[in-house]
Order: sequence, then structure tokens, then C-alpha cells
Amino acid sequence: MRILLLSDIHGNLPALIAIDRFFADNFADKPFDAICNCGDSTVYAPFPNETLQWLQDRKTYSILGNTDQKVITLLQGETFKKPHDEEKRIMYRSTVQALNARSKEYLLSLEDSQILELGDFTIGLFHGSPDHPRELLFAHTPDSRFQELSQLSHCEIVVTGHSHTPYHKHIQATHFINPGSVGRMLDGNPEASCATLTLSGQDIEVDLHRIPYPVEEVITVLRRQHLPEIYTDMFRQGRKLN
Repeated sequence: MRILLLSDIHGNLPALIAIDRFFADNFADKPFDAICNCGDSTVYAPFPNETLQWLQDRKTYSILGNTDQKVITLLQGETFKKPHDEEKRIMYRSTVQALNARSKEYLLSLEDSQILELGDFTIGLFHGSPDHPRELLFAHTPDSRFQELSQLSHCEIVVTGHSHTPYHKHIQATHFINPGSVGRMLDGNPEASCATLTLSGQDIEVDLHRIPYPVEEVITVLRRQHLPEIYTDMFRQGRKLN
């Protein structure tokens, strides 16, 4: 079984299309049996409907992230305290205003986490961690913390997002995987990040990928929609600037 792992797409359809093309061109003989997405599918890049449609069309196993939760909060007529920065709040409001009825229904149907039985393995999808949806896990997070999470999750494979940092760690009996951010990497490299998970019997193979995409397509639409100019610099640089 071959699985594509995604997270933190942040409404970036050009990055998703580039991932599609990369695997079609290089692994056409190895189609994916499933796609898993660990949330933050919306906000910051200006393609929320197209992104959510992409996920639905491919029957993606998908959960909510913190940006998605804030979008839902606005959809329900409520507000939130953070972020305080008006430039960020503009990006949330623009996403909510753009969402069509189908996208709203899809977002509202998603859960904070999901446990899957794929192949011979139990796979947990979490945005932050099995302990908290906003916990930030990195490759340099102490192994002792991953050991605690291994005991907590009871999954052979735990897939998370939120930190926008790709890694694969095998701690105790658990494989911890973060595929990085499809649409908004923050390490100075704007290329899309994702991972592939191959399950064969009791064997687990994980590959991390960085894939270039046409960043200027995102910039063009940001400017067409008169969204804050700072985001054009963020996408070009692959950095967080506010």
C-alpha cells in the first residue's frame, strides 16, 4: 500500500497541482492507494474552494487544523481573539467570503483527528499531536516527548502537521511522520513539502519530498484580490514575516 501524506496546504492549489504532476511524471507505475491530510487546508493562499475540492475529488482522509477551526468560528458568526495582527485577520475573512456552499459543508464535516486502519497498521492523523491539536513537534523535540506520545496514541504510525517541519522518527513502537507544509513552508525554501508512506507486510518506508511549484501564480491572485502585500514576500521567500 502506498499513501501520500499532506498537511498545511493553506489554500495553495498550485502547490497541490505540482505534487500531482511530480508523482504522475516520476511514479506513474505506483499510484497512491490513499491520501491523508493533517489539516490547515485553508487560509493564506487564495484558493480555498479549489483546494477543498481537490481533497474531496480524491477521497482524501482529512482532518481540521487550527486555521480551519478559525474559519469555522467565523462561519458560525463568532469571532476569535488571535491572531491580533490585522493582516492575518484579513486573510481569514477573505477565505470565509470566498467559500462556496459545498466547501463550507465539507469543512464543517471534518473532525480534529482520525484513526485509520490501512494495510496491517493503525494510523493516527493529528494536526499538532495526539495530546493537543496545537502542540508543535519538530525533529529536535526530545525523544522523551515522543515516547510519551507513543504511549498515548496506541497507533503504529502517527502523522502530524502544524510545525511545517518535515521529519520521520521511529520511537519505541511508533513511527512519527510530519510531511511538512504543502503550501507554506517557513524554512527559507518555498518548495512544497510532502511525504510518501509505503506499507508492505510489516515493513514501513517513509520518503520526504520537496517539490517546486509556480509561486508567481499565487502572487498574481493575491494581488488581484488586493490582499496584504507582505504575503507575496512570504510565499516567494518561504518564510514567516509577521
